[in-house]
Amino acid sequence: MELGLPHYLAVSAALFTIGVVGIFVNRKNIIVILMAIELILLSVNINLVAFSVFSGTIEGQIFAMLVLTVAAAEAAVGLAILVVYFRNRRDISVENVDLMKG
Repeated sequence: MELGLPHYLAVSAALFTIGVVGIFVNRKNIIVILMAIELILLSVNINLVAFSVFSGTIEGQIFAMLVLTVAAAEAAVGLAILVVYFRNRRDISVENVDLMKG
């Protein structure tokens, strides 16, 4: 049995769905929300690489590397903001984030 493009697209769709459901279901824990965003970006990478391989070009793989770079920066900045917020408030619940002002 050989894996074709529909198999990769099915895995990517499943990861994307899990990420979106993770964002909508869990609105209290910001770490889970960040992980769900990473799942969505991972599904985009799978799509880009799969289409790149099956079309015989390299552009999709280059864009996947760009998405990985953005995801790493997003995770680093998001976790840094989260650490500073936790040091100030001693809580990381999402519903209290709107209390932060200037």
